[in-house]
Amino acid sequence: MQYDLLLENCRAATMRSGAPYGAVEDAAIGITGQKIAFVGPRKDAGGARQRIDLKNRWVTPGLIDCHTHLVYGGDRANEFEMRLKGATYEEIARAGGGIVSTVKATRAASEAELVASAAKRLKPLLAEGVTLIEIKSGYGLDLETEGRQLRAARTLAKQQRVGVRATCLAAHALPPEFKDRSDDYIALVCDRIIPVLHQEGLIDAVDVFCEKIAFSPEQTRRVFDTAKKLGIPVKLHAEQLSDLNGAALAAEYGALSAEHLEWANEAGIAAMAKSGTVAVLLPGAFYALRETKLPPIDGFRKAGVPMAIATDSNPGSSPALSLLLMLSMACTFFRFTPEEALRGVTTNAAKALGIGKTHGTLDSGKQADLVVWDVERPAELSYWVGGNPSAAIMQAGRWTKELCA
Repeated sequence: MQYDLLLENCRAATMRSGAPYGAVEDAAIGITGQKIAFVGPRKDAGGARQRIDLKNRWVTPGLIDCHTHLVYGGDRANEFEMRLKGATYEEIARAGGGIVSTVKATRAASEAELVASAAKRLKPLLAEGVTLIEIKSGYGLDLETEGRQLRAARTLAKQQRVGVRATCLAAHALPPEFKDRSDDYIALVCDRIIPVLHQEGLIDAVDVFCEKIAFSPEQTRRVFDTAKKLGIPVKLHAEQLSDLNGAALAAEYGALSAEHLEWANEAGIAAMAKSGTVAVLLPGAFYALRETKLPPIDGFRKAGVPMAIATDSNPGSSPALSLLLMLSMACTFFRFTPEEALRGVTTNAAKALGIGKTHGTLDSGKQADLVVWDVERPAELSYWVGGNPSAAIMQAGRWTKELCA
């Protein structure tokens, strides 16, 4: 077979099941168009119009940041100072800060301003090898601004050469104009916001913040029922601050993922294992909020629940702009192994976004998203704190960072 490009003399961490990291030594990777056409021993590779000697470097799938809130107006550095003086996340939210303060700034921003500010935050993630990112709305809390956020996410995908999955998180917080009328706001979300934005092709998934300071399990069901009728996959912010049986609720609806999960109980874990719902764990928020309640990692492991890792990049509880740092934090705080951490931003992150058939491993037929690394072993991606050993990055068969000799 004649490939457009053959990457040879490399070590491929395919992230397939089997050998650690799915490793193939003395490997070659054939690329044709936007897809991978061959991954295997170099001796079995065919011909190519172009060949690149990777000089024994490691190659992994492109990294996937499967939970971010990257598009928003303003920042909340003042709340960072408040937390350092002792205020809790919940206290800040109840005092009019938190999500609602970002809503005000986001409503005041134009679509062009939202794209420009998000592009600056996206740049360091792309430089580390992120080739696909999920971006949630949820800082508009009205039809106009939620739509503006999701359109900005679509624009970023076109401008920045990155894959984007857009998630409607209109049920993120109660907007000020609906004070003490949460059921009325959920009606707006279900009757107008989700249907209209879905019709415009702006929604890949629907999410809800199910928490005491946000929306109840009953209200979450209303949103999920709406999504189900429209054929939209669902996700859930669950068990971050308390146990409302959100993990089990997410599993009941066959959610792609449940996210945060510090307070997940055994029944919820078992339900997630049965439904195939991915646990998306967010060490950046754990760190920034100085939490002490660890997610039940051992419970997820024993039950066989896939675990993904993401930055949760947002202006309040996780102003993180490094997915590689999240690998280190996942190992240090959550006791992930380096292989679990890398799988959490490749294979399992793809599952959390419902794109496991096209992304997340180095396999023939999958999109040619990959990263070439100047490391001696894949564990270094979790080992270094603050480093970026990416040597080259490819997204959809095109180099976004070319290899230097």
